[in-house]
Amino acid sequence: MNHIYIVVALPLLLGSCAATSIGEIATFDDAANPALGVTPIRYSTPVSGYSHRLPVDPKPWRRQNDAQAPQGDAS
Repeated sequence: MNHIYIVVALPLLLGSCAATSIGEIATFDDAANPALGVTPIRYSTPVSGYSHRLPVDPKPWRRQNDAQAPQGDAS
């Protein structure tokens, strides 16, 4: 038998034997309990940071390139 099958099957078998159910791990009233320190999430619109921009004409590329080039000796 290949060793890879044992490496894959062993965690699956051990995980299926877990004795805790989902109800014991988390309940719905846990989020409402203020003692846990959970703050409710406030709604914010997905377009809250949107700013309207209009298309502009392209600028001369040589001036843009010269502005981005490092200043000084280019050797």
